[in-house]
Amino acid sequence: MHLQYFILTNFKNYESQRIDCSSQLNCFLGRNGMGKTNLLDAIYYLCLGKSHFNLPDSLLARHGADFFRLEGCFTLEGRQERIVAKVIPRKKKELERNNLPYQRLSEHVGLLPVVMIAPDDTYLATEGSEARRRFLDNTLSQLDNDYLQQLITYNKVLQQRNALLKQMADSGRYNAALTEAYDLQLLGPGRAIHQARQAFMGRFHGLLQEKYRIISGQAEAIDCAYDSRLNETPFDQLLEESREKDRILQRTTAGIHRDDLNLSIGGYPLKRFASQGQLKSFVLALRLAQYRLLQVEKKAIPILLLDDIFDKLDNERVRRLLGLLLEGGFGQTFITDTDENRLSAIVEHFGRDYVKYAVENGTATKIQAP
Repeated sequence: MHLQYFILTNFKNYESQRIDCSSQLNCFLGRNGMGKTNLLDAIYYLCLGKSHFNLPDSLLARHGADFFRLEGCFTLEGRQERIVAKVIPRKKKELERNNLPYQRLSEHVGLLPVVMIAPDDTYLATEGSEARRRFLDNTLSQLDNDYLQQLITYNKVLQQRNALLKQMADSGRYNAALTEAYDLQLLGPGRAIHQARQAFMGRFHGLLQEKYRIISGQAEAIDCAYDSRLNETPFDQLLEESREKDRILQRTTAGIHRDDLNLSIGGYPLKRFASQGQLKSFVLALRLAQYRLLQVEKKAIPILLLDDIFDKLDNERVRRLLGLLLEGGFGQTFITDTDENRLSAIVEHFGRDYVKYAVENGTATKIQAP
């Protein structure tokens, strides 16, 4: 699978831009704030129907514009796939595949597997459990559309149950039967999601350790454990035991929406004990393991988006990471950097087809090869 070209119209700081792509390596060079990352986010949006940075569509339209449009032409299993996103923020969002609109945007997820690695990925370790659940859900939704449908159903029922709890608190009348009815609706999707996450961790754990050993030079032992109360207690029992607490707090306190990943290094919590380099190496390993799992299980090579990934890495880790990227059997790759010499060295080592663009103030200009 690869992206042949993509077109941005009124997307972030781009008024109109077409990028013709190499099927192998694509480089975007420029100073910070010029729009390099926005090009990667446009590709991500075309693949998954949303921004990598979890931004609402209202923040993606160019300043002063009342819409944005993205178009991409992909080659997938020998056939062309033309994907178009037409978005009027706060009003309308439409995703088309080969000129046919999707009835549900979720139907598109998984068609075009993609992994993006960005400087702020350290949030996977430093922020709360929601960030790590998003990582799980992003990976599993690309692997299995049924998982995504179960997640959509669960979140919808969860929202309704929480609204009911708040409504009952405001009225002063608690309806146990109605609360139990929502509990029954949560059980099926909740159990399915928990089982999928457990199975995923069994396949993912070894890949994560392997990638970290390569990046770090086997310097530290790491671990990633799936933390869920459903590991020990049946979901129906958890919901029953937490009903009084839920009534008081006016929200659902038990379920897969409280799951987490416990990340550790040398037996200690990653967030508290890792150095800057160790932290970045860990999240790089998370993303590269995600890529490899998608590649193996989708039987398609995902698109890899690398945004300024060398920031805050010491020279030895940079060398090891470059070796992994250059020799790791990755498919079409898009990379941004502020350092022209470093990008040139990457191109030389790749020894394969590439294109390079200079990016400045929302304009990308193709740089001719010498």
